[in-house]
Amino acid sequence: MKGLLNQDEDKEAFRLMKELKASLEQEAIYLPRETGLNLIESTLENNNRISAKCRDAKVEDLWSLTNFFGYSTQTFVQAVNLLDRFLAMMKVQPKHLPCIGVSCLHIAAKVFEEECNLSPTHELIRISQCKFTVSDLSRMEKIISEKLNFRFKAVTALTFLHLYHAVALSHTSERKEILNLDKLEAQLKACLCRLVFSKAKPSVLALSLLNQDIEAHQSADMFKIAKRIQNHLKIGDSELLHWRGMVAKCMMDYLSPECSKPDNKKLVWIVSRRTAQHLHSSYCSIPDLPTIPEGGWDESESEDSCEDMSCGEESLSSSPDSDAEGPFFPPDFRYYGRRGLPSS
Repeated sequence: MKGLLNQDEDKEAFRLMKELKASLEQEAIYLPRETGLNLIESTLENNNRISAKCRDAKVEDLWSLTNFFGYSTQTFVQAVNLLDRFLAMMKVQPKHLPCIGVSCLHIAAKVFEEECNLSPTHELIRISQCKFTVSDLSRMEKIISEKLNFRFKAVTALTFLHLYHAVALSHTSERKEILNLDKLEAQLKACLCRLVFSKAKPSVLALSLLNQDIEAHQSADMFKIAKRIQNHLKIGDSELLHWRGMVAKCMMDYLSPECSKPDNKKLVWIVSRRTAQHLHSSYCSIPDLPTIPEGGWDESESEDSCEDMSCGEESLSSSPDSDAEGPFFPPDFRYYGRRGLPSS
């Protein structure tokens, strides 16, 4: 029996290594153009072009929307890949970036989320508080799809992170005590909020994250597995060392008190002054509910006593030109809208 188990483990390890090799051959296809990324990096903030800071802020917004709608990490990572590939090949004005960002997220969600979990297009636009219509979003999705040759299922750092994790678990008894996939994914999302990491090969970035986690636990067994993966994919020591340093710096910056973490920001719902007054007055004047008679239910009365609650929904759908703002949720509701690394 033990021999059969070893054979099964060897087959699984061979399959994973083969899949790693296949992913490595595909990763270059989905890399953003480096010349385009360099142009974004060199663009000044007040220029009429997308700057690195502008792009990073939009990725943080996508993370916030991903969390709000309960989308997967896969959807977020793929949306960022679509965004970077598009921005690296097109001249984009900052005013168009909100529509582009939401379009990338919507495309990724349609590919990777279950249909029952998809947010309606108008709801996505409403929550993002962007000034464009459903037809604008549809047109932008068509442009992005055509420019990227409809290649939506990209090989990303998340692809390699999952494969590395599976390889490590199949070769060590330490297993989940060391490798926390949720933590690794959160660290990857934090890295993707910085444009510089879009220049890294996904296989190298994922291995850098894995190595940093292994180094923190000082596991000799895991070091050997990571080294075997590196040799199998022929990743150079200097390249890996460079990106490990970049990842370590990103994590240190993120954990520093000077870093303004988006997860500390509350979700703010912007409404017009008239709508705000209506909501305030309706909140203060809640009518008493009618007493239900004990004798039985009168169907003729029930139709008249039912109130139309659609007006509440309409009042929240404010126009883009709103001139006042207020919290959408009660004060005691805590919303973690964007990135947040789990505490180790």
